[in-house]
Amino acid sequence: MSYRILGEGRPVRLFVAGLHGEEWKDTTDILESIQAPQTGTLAIIPLVNKGNYVSTLDDRYFTEIGTSIIEAVEELKPEVYIEIHSYSAGNLEKLTGAGRLKRIGVPAFSRLDHDVLLGSVAPYIRRKYFPQDALCLTFEIQKDNPSSKQYARKIINRMKEFTSRDEFLECMLDKYPNQARKAIDDYKAFYGLSDDQI
Repeated sequence: MSYRILGEGRPVRLFVAGLHGEEWKDTTDILESIQAPQTGTLAIIPLVNKGNYVSTLDDRYFTEIGTSIIEAVEELKPEVYIEIHSYSAGNLEKLTGAGRLKRIGVPAFSRLDHDVLLGSVAPYIRRKYFPQDALCLTFEIQKDNPSSKQYARKIINRMKEFTSRDEFLECMLDKYPNQARKAIDDYKAFYGLSDDQI
């Protein structure tokens, strides 16, 4: 078993960090110190890989480096799946710019407070391993930015309490209406969904 379990019962959330390269230096300790949720289960993989950098947008990632993630997803069937990544400040525009969908085939991240970014997970794992109503998100922390990490830690601790996608969307629409609507529109466009399917 490659994951650690906190809590019990459903819903099940799976949080992963340290997915590739040196990201673990910025993200792993967030999951190592997290506490059990008030209801349901939280499974964590604080460190997936600290070696080679292979993008999670490359399908090979989940068949090679990230096999422990797929094994956990297949065993646990989580309703909520969260990846925690980190990025360099110089890449902010590449990650949030409007041209990201055309350039690399995935929607741009939404920018939250303290340069924490919110986006979907890679299409490969989203489409192949999760039902449409699952909540699958990526949070990106800005490297060398203590306030970004601190805010991400706060968000992740809140995420462990969400029991459904709808509960998360309601919270996001309240706190970040513009970013939430953009994320919803990107999700619908990317997966070819109508308004009544979200």
